Amino acid sequence: MITVDSVWSDVQQVRDRGPLVHNITNYVVMNSTANALLAIGAAPVMAHAVQEVADMTALASALVINIGTLSEGWIEAMALAMRTAAEHDIPIVLDPVGAGATAYRTRTVAELMSGTAPTIVRGNASEIIAVAAGTGGTKGVDSADPAEAALEAARDLSARSGAVVAVTGEVDYVVDGDVLRITGGHPLMARVTGTGCTASALCAAFAAVNGSPFAATVHALAALGAAGAAAGARARGPGTMQLHLYDELHALESEQIVRHVGVAFA
Repeated sequence: MITVDSVWSDVQQVRDRGPLVHNITNYVVMNSTANALLAIGAAPVMAHAVQEVADMTALASALVINIGTLSEGWIEAMALAMRTAAEHDIPIVLDPVGAGATAYRTRTVAELMSGTAPTIVRGNASEIIAVAAGTGGTKGVDSADPAEAALEAARDLSARSGAVVAVTGEVDYVVDGDVLRITGGHPLMARVTGTGCTASALCAAFAAVNGSPFAATVHALAALGAAGAAAGARARGPGTMQLHLYDELHALESEQIVRHVGVAFA
């Protein structure tokens, strides 16, 4: 059962336990996702070298694989980190940034997933459609489709991979047999780079403290939605939106979840 109390319990668990989240992520968002993890109470680490990635992954409580800025060396490190995480029963969040925009990206996601199944896949609608079907209509790394358009693809991807699939946008959907619809956030979040990558990182932090990947994903997106809505009410534009988002993640209280977030079966 997903409730305000269950979301809040996970927020408190993240703050109390400070889980180490290992991110193999892209150059654009390293700083912002690290700060978001710190703000919610987790501990970020970002190690990409093949020589140390297995050791670092084994120390972590969760792993984020984000394909935003690809290179052959990083792909090798991603595959090794995923194998290591699976061996240690560490949850894996895969963020297929820009999947469908190029054959290289789409092929990379397919190869990573065929090697090791992720626990959670989080992307925008176009990315999830591309990962599920091998085709997509991405526009850069932004979604060209509303989240609702990817529900059938998300169900198919979840059924085939065994992963919880989150489709995020103006409205978020989390799919794992059941489908939950999450409302919250603020339109300015779309004007700040890395908010989707932040969602993936938070999913990892919550999966580190909650043994249900489905509940952890819903709770993480609800927490981000509450913080985003509160930040948007204070922000004057994209710059202050990012600033206030960190503050609101840090100061998040259960009352904000009640005020700003809606969760219902779709």
